[in-house]
Parts: sequence; C-alpha cells; structure tokens
Amino acid sequence: QVQLVESGGGLVQAGESLRLSCAASGVIISRYTMGWFRQAPGKERVFVAALTWSSGTTYYAGSVKGRFTISRDNAKNTVYLQMNSLKPEDTAVYYCAAKWDPAGGSAYSGYAYWGQGTQVTVSS
Repeated sequence: QVQLVESGGGLVQAGESLRLSCAASGVIISRYTMGWFRQAPGKERVFVAALTWSSGTTYYAGSVKGRFTISRDNAKNTVYLQMNSLKPEDTAVYYCAAKWDPAGGSAYSGYAYWGQGTQVTVSS
C-alpha cells in the first residue's frame, strides 16, 4: 500500500522560507518520478515541481523557479520542497505525488499516488 505523508507546512511571512517533507512508504522514491503540486482556495490543483527517477532531472513551474528546490533523500525515502522567498500568492495546500514512469514520460501529469496535503499560508 502506497502512502505519501506531507509535513512542514505552516504560517509564515512574505520573504521567509519553509521546507516541506514527503515521507513515502510502499514505494521506493528513487524508482518513481516525484512531484509537488498545490491548490489555492477556489482554484485547480497545479504543478509546482518534479524530480525524475531516472536522471534526477528537475522541473519547476515558472512561478516558483529560482525560489523553490525539489530534492530527495533515498536513504530516508523522503522528498523535500525547499521554498524560499515566499510570497502571499504561494498560499495553498501542497500535495506530494508519485508516478511510476519507466518510459520517462511527462513530469507534469499522470501521477497515480497522492498525499493528503499540507497547508502553507504566507502573510503579507
């Protein structure tokens, strides 16, 4: 049974940083493409960042590129999202996701496994 458990969300002021964690069980993250998505109130869930299993290539949404960094610790089977220079528009529920993708398809969609989400609120 696959479980993804996010943690690390909270309330911060604009300009501050947070690090989200996603602890995985039932999957070996080094063999899965791992992603982060977010959903703001009243909006659809959107892609934030991804880390491919094969080459370790990272992908970022334009709105977070240069501020957010996705990484993984294979020994801990955990994926992280380091978020710096946070802005009020980053406020959302952040979701971790995993994708079995041996063919190396798109890192932006097609995720089969999702966590329950963690709230990030950035005040101005």
